[in-house]
Amino acid sequence: MFKKYQFTVVERFMRYVQVDTQSNPQSNSSPSTEKQKDLSAILVEELKSMGITDVAMDKFGYVYATIPSNTARHVPVICFCSHVDTAPDCGGYLIKPILHKNYNGQDIVLPDDTTQVLKVNDYRYLKKHIGSDIITASGTTLLGADDKAGVAEIMDMVNFIMLHREIKHGTIKILFTPDEEVGRGTEKIDMNKLGGVTGMSVGDKKTIQIPADEAYGSKQDDLVMEFPKDKLPADMKPEVGMEINMSNGQGQNFPVVITDVRDDVIVLDANHPLSGEDLIFDLELMDIKGKSPLIIMP
Repeated sequence: MFKKYQFTVVERFMRYVQVDTQSNPQSNSSPSTEKQKDLSAILVEELKSMGITDVAMDKFGYVYATIPSNTARHVPVICFCSHVDTAPDCGGYLIKPILHKNYNGQDIVLPDDTTQVLKVNDYRYLKKHIGSDIITASGTTLLGADDKAGVAEIMDMVNFIMLHREIKHGTIKILFTPDEEVGRGTEKIDMNKLGGVTGMSVGDKKTIQIPADEAYGSKQDDLVMEFPKDKLPADMKPEVGMEINMSNGQGQNFPVVITDVRDDVIVLDANHPLSGEDLIFDLELMDIKGKSPLIIMP
């Protein structure tokens, strides 16, 4: 699976660091600098291009996205989180990332200020990465790896999951925040958008309704198709309700359900089983033990 996947994390990272997203500790606005939204807006569009439909940036610059569960198992919601802002301590604009391919184990001199040298004697762990590719700034700015490396990793992970829908998973939440570097990264997070249970005490009950367009969307007629029986494997006996994996012309796999078996064809439905359905949850908070059922991975 991974052998055929072309990882995008390096290319994404080198693009993202060139977007100036420095936060400002002297500002009282949210976000502390409007330019942080520039990268957030890019991330929203890239997530949409991957096929994510539940994605938006709010007025504070937070990006929320959801990959719906595709398993019948009850598993916790997991949230992958990273911040888009970079530290205000050093220049954060006109960043020129440099990819040092096949690192040779020598000191790395940064070209725009040759007094800036990553010396092997000072950074002994460099010896462990001989033969690896290393990314640095050019010498006059910060690089912004904190935490655009995290942003790029999450985006590449989402891309992989969306290309391999045969991988079973629970609901995955994606969160990109501003202003972490100035200590305000969690200030305006809307936990309701992450599926967290807020405002409840032990013994409280609550009914939550999620309309279809905010859950699995409406049923799409173009995702219902007929498939010739003679194209099925010889040993396969199709039955209504059976789930099988199909592959499109781009090598992407996706699950479909057999909804009808006719003489010469079977009818396949690639809609999510809960598409078109409003989801209603009756909650009762029974107890609080340790960690929340919402797992956040920074």
